[in-house]
Amino acid sequence: MEDLHKDIENQLVETQDVASPTTSVDTVTSVDTDTSVKPAPDTRKRYPWYYVKRFDRYIIKNFLGTFFFAILLLFAIVVMFDINEKLDAVLTAPWKATVFQYFMNFLPFVLSQFSPLFTFISVIFFTSRLADRSEVIAMLSNGISFHRLTLPYLFSAAIIAVGSYLLAAYIIPPANVERIAYTNKWVKNKEVIYGDNIQLQVKPGVMAYMARYDNTTRSGFSFSLEEFDGNTLKSRLTAETIRYDSVGLWTVRNYTIRNFKGMKETMTKGVVMDTLLNIDPRDFLISKNDEQTMTSPELKQYIAKQKARGVANIKNFEIEYERRIAMTAAAFILTIIGLSLSSRKVRGGIGLNIGLGLLLSFSYILFMTVTSTFAVSGYTSPRVAMWIPNFVYIIIAAVLYYRASR
Repeated sequence: MEDLHKDIENQLVETQDVASPTTSVDTVTSVDTDTSVKPAPDTRKRYPWYYVKRFDRYIIKNFLGTFFFAILLLFAIVVMFDINEKLDAVLTAPWKATVFQYFMNFLPFVLSQFSPLFTFISVIFFTSRLADRSEVIAMLSNGISFHRLTLPYLFSAAIIAVGSYLLAAYIIPPANVERIAYTNKWVKNKEVIYGDNIQLQVKPGVMAYMARYDNTTRSGFSFSLEEFDGNTLKSRLTAETIRYDSVGLWTVRNYTIRNFKGMKETMTKGVVMDTLLNIDPRDFLISKNDEQTMTSPELKQYIAKQKARGVANIKNFEIEYERRIAMTAAAFILTIIGLSLSSRKVRGGIGLNIGLGLLLSFSYILFMTVTSTFAVSGYTSPRVAMWIPNFVYIIIAAVLYYRASR
């Protein structure tokens, strides 16, 4: 009996083991069927970067597209006004010189000078459009913070800032050489071709002096060259005339050299002598807008060399060097101000924001022009003068950004 009971129990166990796979298969099959009916999970909710890429592209495309469109419109306006101002030169000069030598070099110069204005107008215009169509509200309501909204704006501003600096520092100065040559020839000659009472340091302990220099003949008159050892005069060369031949090479005529050694003096006279002097007429004949024809590395080297020689009239060169750097920061500052002002829908519509943007951008350029006179007058250094507008507008940008992000 016990053996029978064991056999029955074993059969029951086997029956359960056989039935269990069938049950499990049915269960698995039902699960698979239910899963296939359910919609696929939305991975975009799990990975917000899916929206970020499209969102960033949308902002950058609108920003840069509006920026270049504004440039084209303002170029047309600038060309019309400039032709009207220089009508006599345009009618007199060959058209090829007017188009290729002047305007093709003038328009990049305008872009460099007014890139903060273009940037600010672009931000105000297209952000006001987004706000007017309630797109900014839709972005913020979908979980995009105002700080995150700012990132593509700053990226676009960085592209504009880098491009503007490369233009101003390296590309536009050689173009300005052609542009200024055109205006000197056909509009008004502002080139300085002579100088009086020129005195500068050739190298430490060596001073040069000319009573007058005429660049048309490349000749100087009443020339002297003195060499000092501390406060003691070692030698002195005087000549009736001196002529510039090439880079660093000068020819003196009817010269006298006096060498001093204690109480003794030796004197040598001659008619013609070639000498090497680390002087170029460009070092003392400084014309208006000469600073615009130098790249930033050339400006830096020129300023250092002129300071070592004791030349005083180099403020415009220092201002131009610092202005190119300060203008790159302006792209970021004005972008923040423009975004903060135009990100909310207002009753006045787009026109009110654009009007306020034009007022602030022109005030920034005017402010920078006014502070540059502080450096010319000697009240501040050129670096401080060029960064004063940035410091003031950084405060304005911080206040407006804080209010807009609340």
